[in-house]
Formats: sequence, C-alpha cells, structure tokens
Amino acid sequence: MHLDAQPAPVRPSRRGEGPVWDDGNGELLWVDSAAGQVRWARVDPAGAVGDQAMRPVGEPVAAVTPTTGPGWLLATSGGFRYLAPDGQVTFLLDLSGEGAGRTRMTDGACDRAGRFFAGTTGLQGEPGTGSLYRVDLDGLISVALTGLTASSGIAWSPQDDVLYLADSGARTVTAFDYDVDLGTLGEPRVLLEFADDEPGTPAGLAVDREGHLWIALEGAGEVRRYSTRRGLEEIVRVPVTGTCGCAFAGPLLDTLVVTTAAEGLSDDQRAQQPDAGRLFTARIPDVLGRASSPYRGPLRDLREV
Repeated sequence: MHLDAQPAPVRPSRRGEGPVWDDGNGELLWVDSAAGQVRWARVDPAGAVGDQAMRPVGEPVAAVTPTTGPGWLLATSGGFRYLAPDGQVTFLLDLSGEGAGRTRMTDGACDRAGRFFAGTTGLQGEPGTGSLYRVDLDGLISVALTGLTASSGIAWSPQDDVLYLADSGARTVTAFDYDVDLGTLGEPRVLLEFADDEPGTPAGLAVDREGHLWIALEGAGEVRRYSTRRGLEEIVRVPVTGTCGCAFAGPLLDTLVVTTAAEGLSDDQRAQQPDAGRLFTARIPDVLGRASSPYRGPLRDLREV
C-alpha cells in the first residue's frame, strides 16, 4: 500500500528531527537540530496541527524528551541540558570523549522504565566512532553500546523486550534483546540492511502497537513500514527527499508525523521541493502508535561511570 503525507501549517525547520508525542501535555515535540531549537505543536483528534511554539537552545540539539516534572531533557551536541518551561537552558553534563570537534549527539529516546538513551556519530561519519549512552534512573551515565557509525533512531518493541536501533552510516536497523528491568542490551542481530545503491538511508524510527517498524528513509522521501517477519508492507510518500524522523502523535496516536530537512539542498532542489523542512502528517488506516515514556531520572547531579 502507498499513501501520501500532507504538509502541516508549521514553519519549516532547517533540519527537523526526533519527533516525540508528549502524552502528558498533549503536545508534539521535535528539534531543529541545525538551528538549535526545540519545537512544539498541538495535534487534534482529526490529525490537524496547530498552536506552534519554539525555544532556542543556543547550540545544536539532537533530541528532546519529556520529564515527569516541568521542563524537558535535551541531548545536545556533546552532552545533556535541561530546558525549563520559561525557556531557560541549564547545563547538566558534557560527556568526556564526546563533542569537542570529534563527535556529536544524533538522537535519543526513553525506555518504558524512564531511562534516556542517546546516540552519537563521528563528525566525518567515521565507521565505529559512535556510541549509545544510557542515562539511568539515578542519574548515572554509562556507555550501553559502542562501534556505531551514526545512531539515527531508537525504539522498543511493544513488549519492551527488544531495542531497535537505526544506524544511518552503516545503513542498517539492528535488534537487541532488551532487559527493561536492568536497561541492558543482548547480542545484536541485523534486521534490515540497505544496499549502497538503494536510495535513502534509515534516519528515524518508530514502532506501532502491532510491533511493526516505521522507518524514515532520508534521501528517498519515504517512510516505510516493515514487519519483523514479512518485510516491507507499506510506504508513505513525502514530496521532500530529506525525511529525517517519524512518530505517531495525537490523542489517539493515530497520526503519523514526519520531520524533514531543507539543509543541504541546492537552489534548484529547493525550488523543486518548496516544502522541504516542513512537518508532514498521514492518517494510516487501522494503525496506532505507542505512547512514549518520560525521563524519570534526576535533572541535576548527572555523572558518568
């Protein structure tokens, strides 16, 4: 099945990434990573998007996640920040060995227990230089995984027993057995591998209630639905090549939202893709997303192992 996503009346981003539905506040969150902004919007029961807001962070920002209190936890280029409701940004921690012109954060998501995971990439896309970090419920930060090229999407199965990770540099989506009580990963198994001559790289990831994977393919202008058993099942087409992220949003989690990028397009490409950077939506018949979890750890005194 093929469906077409429609542009929402939202101001374009330079590079929109990391959409997440904040169920507690009834808001869609995402970041403009290139502009260093956190973005908000309402999504009504009919899937219409409105009531937009923006907060500048003052540095590149890779991911935003709700917390159990007021404000949001951010993954920035080299570490973690707290964004208060009044827009004030508080420094929490910079990761040793990350940032400083070598690497940067690229994505982040919370597991069902409320741990926050954030991935990195080498600035030049060097294979094996990226890592996956875990922020535990006591504020302790440790390395959960090494050897990544460009972590670009993190999600969990409906039973919370599998972690899925997209690596846009390696052009793979990998599954790990996952212990939600401990926050630990088992051995990897590659679920999807995209050939070098195939258009698009996996740049965003969501899982629906049936356990199917929805993957935003940057460069292809598509979000694809894959069954872990039967393979490709559905394609949502977007009239923009830079499809960077996807999530289910709205009160019923029945609206697929897609973030896109305008950054990196030539003048001719921008003329051909006037909606580049916009947010897109699609209603998928009989498909519902999964509610995200907020970060449940502390917002001060973060520390590394």
